[in-house]
Amino acid sequence: MNYNVDERYNSVVITLKGNVMGGPDGSKLHDTLHELQESGKTNVVVDLSKVKFMNSSGLGMLISAMTTMRNAGGDLRLAKVADRIQSLLVITKLITVFKHFETVEEAAKSYEE
Repeated sequence: MNYNVDERYNSVVITLKGNVMGGPDGSKLHDTLHELQESGKTNVVVDLSKVKFMNSSGLGMLISAMTTMRNAGGDLRLAKVADRIQSLLVITKLITVFKHFETVEEAAKSYEE
């Protein structure tokens, strides 16, 4: 898994790419989130449009990331969730835990509400 981090719409947008399977990638993302938190940036949108596959460790990584941001007074929201990932979220009932949006812009604007 690779990812890009950029700031748009008064939020931090993290675009995940490839296979999301936790492990060392999860640790790297966790470090990135802590750096964001330390700089006061706690509104995060994760763009899942380029994710090919996600396993249970990848889901755990997203839950951990969301918890990190919520504990810092912010949140982590999902955008552009592909059908196969959405099915995984529905089966695990995590669809009720994450706020998810059709576009990155909608997810970012939801922080303004």
